[in-house]
Amino acid sequence: MEKRDYYEVLGISRGASEQDIKKSYRQLAMQYHPDRNPGNREAEDKFKEAAEAYEVLADPEKRRVFDTYGHAGLSGQGFSGFSDVNDIFSSFGSIFEDFFGFSQAGGGQQRGGRRARKGADLRYDLVLEFEEAAFGVEKQIEYDRDISCGTCKGERAEAGGKKTCTTCGGVGQVRRSQGFFSVATACPSCQGEGEMITAPCKACKGRGRVKESKKVSVKIPPGVDQGVRLRVSTEGQGGSGGGPAGDLYVFLQVKESEHFERDGSDLIYGGQISMVQAALGCKLSIPTLGGASQLEIEVPPGVQYGHRVTVAGEGIPRLKGVGRGDLIVELEVVVPTKLNKEQKELLLKLAEISGEKVHGGPGNFFTKLFGE
Repeated sequence: MEKRDYYEVLGISRGASEQDIKKSYRQLAMQYHPDRNPGNREAEDKFKEAAEAYEVLADPEKRRVFDTYGHAGLSGQGFSGFSDVNDIFSSFGSIFEDFFGFSQAGGGQQRGGRRARKGADLRYDLVLEFEEAAFGVEKQIEYDRDISCGTCKGERAEAGGKKTCTTCGGVGQVRRSQGFFSVATACPSCQGEGEMITAPCKACKGRGRVKESKKVSVKIPPGVDQGVRLRVSTEGQGGSGGGPAGDLYVFLQVKESEHFERDGSDLIYGGQISMVQAALGCKLSIPTLGGASQLEIEVPPGVQYGHRVTVAGEGIPRLKGVGRGDLIVELEVVVPTKLNKEQKELLLKLAEISGEKVHGGPGNFFTKLFGE
């Protein structure tokens, strides 16, 4: 079944604010909550659909990916939505408590404790030289990330530095009836963890996480261009509660070339020739990608400004294909602005032979060049 647009699901515009997103989701969650629609499969599906839309649009990075690439972009990052209603309650416990004063629907109590969570993804902007993007390169990058504390293993306390919460008895929740809901709120004493820290870990000061300077080698394939994003798995922020690390996304920025402009896999080079060379033809030396050597191309007689000469296979390696693009030389005919006496006489002689009037013709080329 094809997924609907998340903005359509929540009934909001693409420019909706965070408050608009939360308000719309709250209304839908109340309308389709399983406790209000027992045994109603359609309502359950809508409840899951709304939760998935909120999960994406309430997260700035996921929202940016969805706005740019749609559902395919999220799938590429490993996002697949929620498997069932319990998965929603497990993920959105604090959200439901914020919305309605409860963290999950009725049922047996669950033990407290920190749920395993995947770490957040990280972004790194990498600047490449034009030739590095063309031919590929391996770069070592360095950045900071948070990982689980190696001393306390993320538990935030020293060995034996925790005790069972006496308020909730280790459950992490206190319950009460509220209308047709069975309301479970996070324990105010232990914040839902079921345990109290009596001796915080000295290494991480009770955070459970420490900062790490990380070095990663990133292979850049040949043919990449501005804005290409590379994914490096499990090199993002460390997970919590035993969860896996997030991913590192490397966004590429490519510097401009001194000689070339890029058009996909093709290179554009502006070659200058004189009007005499344009008329008679010539050979023109042009640089190649990487600058290791030069090519000599044949310019046929009588070419006009903007004439293109194509050199096959001298462009950019194709990122998702075989071979390389072409090098396209765009010719620019340069008209001299200053002539010596001999040059002027020769051109006047040419004009005479050709029967061209070089004095007095409005807009005439030679009149503009030499004056009266």
